[in-house]
Amino acid sequence: MKVKIGFMHKKVFQLGLTVLLAFWVSFSSFCLPATALTVEQKLVAEVWRIVHRTYLDDTFNHQNWSVVRQKALAKPITDKLAAYATIGGMLKSLDDPFTRFLDPEQYRSLQVNTSGELTGVGLQIALEPHTGQLEVVAPITGSPAEKAGIRSRDRILKIDGFPTEKLSLNEAAAKMRGAIGSTVTLVIGRENEADKEIQLVRDRIALNPVVAELHSSPQKIPIGYIRLTQFNANAPMELAHAISDLETKGAVAYILDLRNNPGGLLQAGIEIARLWLNSGTIVYTVNRYGIQDSFDANGSALTPDPLVILVNQGTASASEILAGALQDNHRAKLVGETTFGKGLIQSLFELSDGSGLAVTIAKYETPNHRDIHKLGIQPDKVISSNLTTREQIATESDNQYQAAVELLTKNLVVAGG
Repeated sequence: MKVKIGFMHKKVFQLGLTVLLAFWVSFSSFCLPATALTVEQKLVAEVWRIVHRTYLDDTFNHQNWSVVRQKALAKPITDKLAAYATIGGMLKSLDDPFTRFLDPEQYRSLQVNTSGELTGVGLQIALEPHTGQLEVVAPITGSPAEKAGIRSRDRILKIDGFPTEKLSLNEAAAKMRGAIGSTVTLVIGRENEADKEIQLVRDRIALNPVVAELHSSPQKIPIGYIRLTQFNANAPMELAHAISDLETKGAVAYILDLRNNPGGLLQAGIEIARLWLNSGTIVYTVNRYGIQDSFDANGSALTPDPLVILVNQGTASASEILAGALQDNHRAKLVGETTFGKGLIQSLFELSDGSGLAVTIAKYETPNHRDIHKLGIQPDKVISSNLTTREQIATESDNQYQAAVELLTKNLVVAGG
């Protein structure tokens, strides 16, 4: 599961199925006198205050949030596990799968993820908003899950025999984590196919986000192919190096492959957009008060060469911000399938006991003020994927890739006249 982390006082933004980092805010109001609260109650009150001040929906799912607090603190909270359960109950009432509690172990795992390496099966997961079913956003490149053939939009029905409809997102992720070399058995549901049981061996997963190669079209036009698998802290620098290297090798056009990229750090998405754009708005964010903020290009584009972006159902969150920015600014054409459709922003807050809290604090809009949440981004050229193996990506067997090559070649021939 993809997760991100930030430290207190460090202002970092992060998005999608994934968690957005933000600044730590200390709250001192809306609480009983310190002497009236136990340590466990203080933790519950701390979570309540953060949600009260920052949550995007100021109706709190059409309920009295103060009453929720009163009910939570009226019950005996005898230990930390009881506090965590009480917090989970409060957050569940918001009916928002992206606002969630992370126990200290889960929170620490985010630090590992940000460092560019994690252990597990390598699945990006989310709860489908309409059905509540646990589904795959995308497998991480090179992970045990990808090697086993698990795909975007697959439903995870059971984990080691335990039905997932009884699990929260955090609980499901916890069941799939474990020591390197240990096994976990998943039952996978896929449309128009029988349910399949898959045993995975947990492993260390290297998160190298960029693959770059110089390809050639049938007309011998040199095309830079870049596959970006996630938006971690290293992604902007690695992508900049890839573009510079491909420019040196003679690339005159580019294909940026964002298929099955579930997103990551918002700031990484913004910086990568600036590698392609000299001017224009990249993204708008809108908070609970309707106040907009925007992030813009700053004249640092590395190349003006033609660009096509490959997208599919696993293209989510920060990937959608980048794709939407380049599409709305007429910098790139999109080829493939409608994207995942996650347009909400989460902040991650570190709590006093070392646990964490992810809270939906805003939504984002593309430069043309498109709200793509649950809708996704429509590509300029719709092409369904025919890929069956990882080895077919960006080859003659990849019809989406071939459509991108054809579009670039046609435009370059016309431009060259």
